Amino acid sequence: MTKDQIFEFFRRLAEGNPAPETELEYGNPYQLLVAVTLSAQATDVGVNKATRALFAQVETPQQMLDLGEDGLKDHIKTIGLFNSKAKNVIAMARLLVDEHDGEVPQTREQLVTLPGVGRKTANVVLNCAFGQETFAVDTHIFRVGNRTGLAKGKTPEAVEAKLEKRVPGPFRLHAHHWLILHGRYVCKARTPECWHCEVADLCSFRKKVLEPPKARAAKSGAKSTRESGT
Repeated sequence: MTKDQIFEFFRRLAEGNPAPETELEYGNPYQLLVAVTLSAQATDVGVNKATRALFAQVETPQQMLDLGEDGLKDHIKTIGLFNSKAKNVIAMARLLVDEHDGEVPQTREQLVTLPGVGRKTANVVLNCAFGQETFAVDTHIFRVGNRTGLAKGKTPEAVEAKLEKRVPGPFRLHAHHWLILHGRYVCKARTPECWHCEVADLCSFRKKVLEPPKARAAKSGAKSTRESGT
């Protein structure tokens, strides 16, 4: 994509959703940190179902420690890898209490030292909780970046670096939300829904799906009928 195309790409996404937000439910930076940590290899919907009761009881790292690992497991047992995630969340709470006065750090360097927190999780927290211009490259952003030609890269880190260079100033704060939502609901993994994509003409993907599967199947059936002479 050219610079003008990239600007138009984000302008259209912004026009359709001026103030996008994460779909994870949380009440403060600590709850967001926990929710993002739990969301690895899980859906936001599934995490939200598990954390509603949890977050009604736990708002701080100390309260998480008071709940304990077994208590936490009872809340998150419907989430994949809940045993290892519970261990990380409790260890994270201990470190936050012991070394950060119970507060969530506001730098990536500090966040990634916490158990269970990688670069993507840190970027989400920095962006959503503290308003920093970061790009949390998950599977959706990785796919959209490569498929559209917006930010091609063989690794999430490479895609993130491209986004850092290419996303125009006015759109940097919300860019990763627009890309996640676009990948989740339009530019889907198996069948991209190009027929209702507002940026399809800017996208370099060669195998665009310009009609819904049912419409294509109906046309294919009608063509077969005509060719058979019935």
